[in-house]
Amino acid sequence: MTTPSEPGGGRLDPGLAAIMGERRQLTNLAYRLLGSLADAEDVVQETYARWYAMSPQQQDAIDSPGAWLTKVASRICLNVLSSARARRETYVGEWIPEPLPEPAEWFSGRPNAFTVDPADRVTLDESVNMAFLVVLESMTPAERVAFILHDVFRYAFAEVAEIVGRTPAACRKLASSARRRIRAAQAPATPAARQAKIIRDFKQAWEAQDIDALMGLLDPDATVIADSGGLASAMLHPIEGAEQIARSLAKIAGRLRGLTLLERTVNGQPGLVAQRDGVTVTVYAFEVAGDRIKHIWGVRNPGKLRPWAVRPERQETREQQG
Repeated sequence: MTTPSEPGGGRLDPGLAAIMGERRQLTNLAYRLLGSLADAEDVVQETYARWYAMSPQQQDAIDSPGAWLTKVASRICLNVLSSARARRETYVGEWIPEPLPEPAEWFSGRPNAFTVDPADRVTLDESVNMAFLVVLESMTPAERVAFILHDVFRYAFAEVAEIVGRTPAACRKLASSARRRIRAAQAPATPAARQAKIIRDFKQAWEAQDIDALMGLLDPDATVIADSGGLASAMLHPIEGAEQIARSLAKIAGRLRGLTLLERTVNGQPGLVAQRDGVTVTVYAFEVAGDRIKHIWGVRNPGKLRPWAVRPERQETREQQG
């Protein structure tokens, strides 16, 4: 990305702190719109590149830099969403949004660095749980942008209209349509402590290859979807039904030697990760409805596991041994 001092020939930008202070907001917005941290980072970088490509006079003429940055980032996301549909038609297997750990466990992906700038972190609230992001994937790009900007980030429809390029009334309809999709797909909320207990019981039943216990924890119409992108071994099609899932999981458990299942927070919800030698190889996100697991998403695509790459304590051990 162009450095802040370059456009002005070495001048110190007095508004730099305010401009860069928008970075977290932009990252949060772009991740929710795209379901990919990598793509969100690219969008934020491109947004700032466009800002610093302007002359100081052009920058000074903008009344609200934050609003300008949001508008540009949202429009870039619209373009990315439109092209993403074509890309995903050639994606190997199912595509699942990129899972995120709780902020304290983020790995930056940079050598010898296990924490990232807080400005890079996504706020993990109900608008980023995996079930919510999966529903967003079923929306048109315009629906998704209108809904996220208005319902999540509280932008007025007049502002949304300027970004989407439609009338405020049209944007209101888009957001309303998106809202109906969310209501139709989402299960009633289960308390976090109860979810954690169900996931813990599921982990124990899976490790024990207890088919009956697994079936008792799964909704009769449960589904399992895996995402490897063709870069790791995984089923290419969803598994449906509690009995079929339980038997498949029991078979997989027999091949899990050398792997460790750990309880972790995934997109703000109780989840599991599978690690080999301290390195995360799969992240499991869940949707719990009542006392049963309704959906399981398993992400194995290494490109989507950057924030989970290595546990800090494992790396410290390696460095001490080295």
